[in-house]
Amino acid sequence: MPASTARGVIDFVYRRIDEVSETLERKLGMASVVIISLSAMLGSGLFVLPALAMLDMGGGVTPVSGIWLAYLVAAVIVLPGAISKSELATAMPSSGGSYVYIERTFGSLIGTISGLGLWANFMLKSAFALIGFKAYLWVLESLLNITINIEFAALILLLLIVIINILGLKRIKKVQTPIVLTSVLFLFMLCIWAIITMDLDWSMPFSKDAFGSGWESVAHTSAFVFVAYAGVTKIAAVGGEIKDPGRNIPYGILLSLLISCLLYVSISIVMVAAIEPTGYMNNGEAREDPIYVFANAVGGETIGIIAAVLAVTTMTSMALAGIMASSRFPFAMARDNLLPEALENVHPKYETPHLAIIGTGIAMAAAITLLPVGDIAKLASGFKIMIFIVINCCVIVLRRASKTHSWYNPEWKSPLYPIFQIIGIFGGIVLIYLMGEKAFIGAAVCCLFGLITYYSYGKSRAHPVLTPWRTVRTEFTNSEQYEREKSWLVFHASCSKAQPGHLTLHEFIHAMEVLSPEMEHFHLRNLFHEIDDNDDGIIDVEEFLKSFDEGLLNAEE
Repeated sequence: MPASTARGVIDFVYRRIDEVSETLERKLGMASVVIISLSAMLGSGLFVLPALAMLDMGGGVTPVSGIWLAYLVAAVIVLPGAISKSELATAMPSSGGSYVYIERTFGSLIGTISGLGLWANFMLKSAFALIGFKAYLWVLESLLNITINIEFAALILLLLIVIINILGLKRIKKVQTPIVLTSVLFLFMLCIWAIITMDLDWSMPFSKDAFGSGWESVAHTSAFVFVAYAGVTKIAAVGGEIKDPGRNIPYGILLSLLISCLLYVSISIVMVAAIEPTGYMNNGEAREDPIYVFANAVGGETIGIIAAVLAVTTMTSMALAGIMASSRFPFAMARDNLLPEALENVHPKYETPHLAIIGTGIAMAAAITLLPVGDIAKLASGFKIMIFIVINCCVIVLRRASKTHSWYNPEWKSPLYPIFQIIGIFGGIVLIYLMGEKAFIGAAVCCLFGLITYYSYGKSRAHPVLTPWRTVRTEFTNSEQYEREKSWLVFHASCSKAQPGHLTLHEFIHAMEVLSPEMEHFHLRNLFHEIDDNDDGIIDVEEFLKSFDEGLLNAEE
């Protein structure tokens, strides 16, 4: 109920963060976190992007060989977002990841925009992965002497992926673990083989000409390959299904970022030292099967075929992780009354949000069939970078508001706060600028989609909550209202779960230790009995706020 005071009404509903329903079982350990993160990255990051990045760094005319530096710079820019998300995930280890952090910090409107935008982003990237292996399918077509319909093959794989997701994370782990480990081992062995058997030109990746026109080219290509690291924080979307989240989420995210960065940098260096950048081109266009070109040059046709098979398998694994993560966004939004409640349903046997998974699968099938998925997926990349910026902002806002919003108590905190967050915010802004108008178009479409959904459905159903952002904003714009709302929040945070809306003497003293830590214990006891007008041994929110408005506390002080 809204709290009336002598100075107005506080029209908010109090939501305890520890009472958010979690209906999914925690089954994933550290190894699973790393495997799922890597499986969401390696597909496009290594099997598709390198040749495209070479041409991009060369200004779209002549390919150059310094892409390893772009991968490294992109990892550095991703690091603040990974650190911020690690902190947020340990405070809110809930399925829904970035949507949950943003909604809890900024409210339902921004939460709806971020949740639907992230869902569309992950869904389109997964659809793109399913049709993105077409560059390698020609090898299999030649080997099997058949013609493969790309769209039909993608839909069949999609159906299989939806079924595996419904069956549960344990089955996903069983599928992804051998795929990721085999791909990583194969690529490292291929590099070692190239170093031992080939006459490598180590000046190629490090010469002055390797970086196009200099830092401008490196920065532009870093924005281009940024998507290769997008999966590093994807695991936070299934935070409600991870065991010991205070440890496994932050260290799993940071370890997967380190491993992926080492893979991208080391393999891209060996690739260009073994084959000149022009070898990855075809009639002036970048080839989308660069690993096949590399493997074929190192080990011959048989090794090239193995690389193609692994590429198709790894891209499918990437889609598997993508639909798993994307389905958790509508699940979490339904839990907050921003989407139909049916999407929150969990399968009674497999304990997975099966309706959210099926809905995401249907949307992916429609995208594969009806839309130019590759172009749309690229447009969505700009929105993903904006989410990284907002995630860094979340940490700053929540740290500032944590004294009032006492539920924000992360088990793992960002080092060097707020330096990493500021670097992440400005680094993201630079990346969006370098991406150009495509980034803004993609972000605008996602925002419009979210606004329509919120005002047509969510606004009438979502409960108005006093968010940390509201608290921080009010602190600087209306100090009187800030103090009143701060008192209201501390009151509710101090109430027991068994008796919400009332403070006992012990709970009142705890609340006042937050609001007025300088007051003596006996003063607080006397004040409690003075505020308790009807002598029933409890204080309700009306009595509590009235005491502030009438200056009782100042009189006691």
